[in-house]
Amino acid sequence: MTDAINLSERKVILIKRRTRLEDLIARYNTAAQAKFYIEHMGSDFSDYLAEDAQYKSVLRQAEDAISALARLHVVDREHLPNFIFGQSDIVVAVGQDGLVANTLKYLSGQPLVGVNPDNRRWDGVLLPFEAGDLGTVLPEVAASRRPVREITMAKVTLNDGQELYAVNDLFIGQKTHVSARYSIQISGKSEEQSSSGIIVSTGLGASGWLKSIVEGASHVAGAKSRAKDVIPAQWDAESLQYTVREPFPSRSTGSELVFGQIARSRPLIVVSHMPENGVIFSDGIENDALEFRSGIRATVGVADKKGVLVV
Repeated sequence: MTDAINLSERKVILIKRRTRLEDLIARYNTAAQAKFYIEHMGSDFSDYLAEDAQYKSVLRQAEDAISALARLHVVDREHLPNFIFGQSDIVVAVGQDGLVANTLKYLSGQPLVGVNPDNRRWDGVLLPFEAGDLGTVLPEVAASRRPVREITMAKVTLNDGQELYAVNDLFIGQKTHVSARYSIQISGKSEEQSSSGIIVSTGLGASGWLKSIVEGASHVAGAKSRAKDVIPAQWDAESLQYTVREPFPSRSTGSELVFGQIARSRPLIVVSHMPENGVIFSDGIENDALEFRSGIRATVGVADKKGVLVV
């Protein structure tokens, strides 16, 4: 009874996303036109229909389970940047791992429950639960009887006061595929660089973008060390890893400060030399980016707040 009372006094925020089918309909106006396009390209439209039906079925199950226990508020993924979470809210994300990561960076210690809508389709490293588990899990979360994992986040602060958090990784560079120009500084050393951009990864994100860069470089160089040997994979690691993609050495640019660790006492500082198209975005969400034009100074470090993932 105590669990139920505690939960009924709190609000549960359900985060959902659009399916591939919904994205297609938004682009082509109708399901029929979307079907024509997909089949014209030689793909199986029935897979889009099946995924959409499965996701919406799980979403309804989650909504019903939450509504029976607490106040429910549903938020679409695209509204996350402007949504204000209450400190006592419990958050449930139904979707892929990317939805969990994208949600965590907008939270300030609220517990997040990741629900896998289709474990035959998604591995769900950050999605340990199914919709049918919510009736048991949510009361335990409300009573602080459910284990959680803390997740270290990255934070970038600009000299104009803007901030951005990342759960997996940050990208610092150009919107386009042209070279990014900037100066980089860490541990008292600095360098002018021209590259395809900088990736800053958390421990959670170490198995993603950063891993692919290190793996590729190790094969090209014939190095014995691989990504698993040089990248920390602890989700709560109190450090970040940065790497510079395709640095180009020239008379005016260097390639020495291209890989290293960022600590709380050792931030990474990047100053833009790009008159236009310079950006900083996190976790692959380019439409929620900071402008990084000439003269802007970005300080990247370990965030003070951590993500809290229910397990």
